[in-house]
Amino acid sequence: MNWRPDRASKKAIYKQIAEYIESCISSGAFPPDSMLPSERTLAAELNVNRSTVVAAYEELQALGIVERKKGSGTRVSSSIWGISRKRIPNWGRYVEDGSFLPNLPLVQRIRSEALRTDFVNLASGELAPSLFPSEDFQRILAGMPFNEHLGYDHPHGNERLRDAIAAHVHEYRKISTDANSILITSGAQQALHLIVQCLLKPGDAVAIEDPSYSYSLPLFQSAGLRTFLLPVDKNGANPDDLVELHKKHRIRMVFLNPYYQNPTGIVLSEARRKRFLELSSEYGIPLIEDDPYSLTAFDGNVHQTLKSMDENGNVLYISSLSKIVASGLRIGWIVGPEQVIQRLADAKQQIDFGHSIFPQWIAYQFLDSPTFSSHIEKLRQELKKQEYALSSSLNELLGSKVSFDSPQGGIHLWCKVNQPVDDYRLLEESLKRGVAFVPGSVLSSQSGAIRFTFGRGEEEVIREGIKRFASALESLE
Repeated sequence: MNWRPDRASKKAIYKQIAEYIESCISSGAFPPDSMLPSERTLAAELNVNRSTVVAAYEELQALGIVERKKGSGTRVSSSIWGISRKRIPNWGRYVEDGSFLPNLPLVQRIRSEALRTDFVNLASGELAPSLFPSEDFQRILAGMPFNEHLGYDHPHGNERLRDAIAAHVHEYRKISTDANSILITSGAQQALHLIVQCLLKPGDAVAIEDPSYSYSLPLFQSAGLRTFLLPVDKNGANPDDLVELHKKHRIRMVFLNPYYQNPTGIVLSEARRKRFLELSSEYGIPLIEDDPYSLTAFDGNVHQTLKSMDENGNVLYISSLSKIVASGLRIGWIVGPEQVIQRLADAKQQIDFGHSIFPQWIAYQFLDSPTFSSHIEKLRQELKKQEYALSSSLNELLGSKVSFDSPQGGIHLWCKVNQPVDDYRLLEESLKRGVAFVPGSVLSSQSGAIRFTFGRGEEEVIREGIKRFASALESLE
């Protein structure tokens, strides 16, 4: 055997061995029902530990490629080719080798566990059912015309909805735009995906906030991008850090969540907003402004957006109805230069041939209705109550064990644990007690912090969740 594992590779040696043996089986070098070298023999030949070969053989056994019997060795499965001599695809290998990376196993587990009915879900970034404007939507659905054309709509999205969004962002965010500069997306998540896939190439350097929601997204790594961090303090990300990063890495794009940021709840200061725009113009770096929360300001004071201050077309503005109406609508949008919108619209057409007309029609009706503003007022009042339920419970039940700044909008609170703690053990103990949250290490380069989301729970449910969390933290002391 002339082959040797590549010890410089990031892939585990046992996986390299398993893949090599599988290729030998596929080529016929090891035919069905033939014996493979013993663990000791192969280990000596490849100069690896016997346990490494054991792991490789176990991997092949799990895939159904080999059969192992104690005392008899490892044999190529006799039924590997089946009656018609056709092999079953190695789906496990395909799942591992795909270029689009999966979410972290921890994130997947939080989402699955939090679906249990007995759980207090302080992890999911959505609104409570009680905050949904159900009466308004019942009225809209009752008046829904059935003579609407149900064919493919405009590549940018329904024109009436884009007109309504143009009016909406002008009234609430002071952004001047028109329907031609807007693309309807399946929430903000698809907007980010389209921007990364269409406007950047593998090897490009991008800057993201730390902590941030972007930090948790595998889409940057899937696209082969190099991510660099902008630490967030009480005034948000510091533009001076961008200067240093650009000198070293030639940053191609900056992703910012300026208002009631996920997860910190911080607002990027006006001075820093202006400075980011200056640097964007100086270096020619696009700014991606992700703004799902600005309308949730508890005091009704909506901060001036980067896009409204953008005089040169350097900002791509992303927002959605997910955090102010309902996540299930899947209505988001991008505002930007027409040539960019055209490029992104073409990509969206390739993916899904455009957005479904039904949620677009409902969103248009709601944005264009006089009840939208009253809904936003109610939303602010209820979120303020839910945030108070969370922060007061943390103070009452945990006191000096944690520290945090109460956000003045949004749906997230960033809480630091004032003692050394293992994020994963704390989450494990919390899940046992029926409460879910997002550990800080999922959203940040540092551990020891927690993102609690107060948008999804009623006040008493939130208090119960923090009671369970306090019990989990106490069990680790």
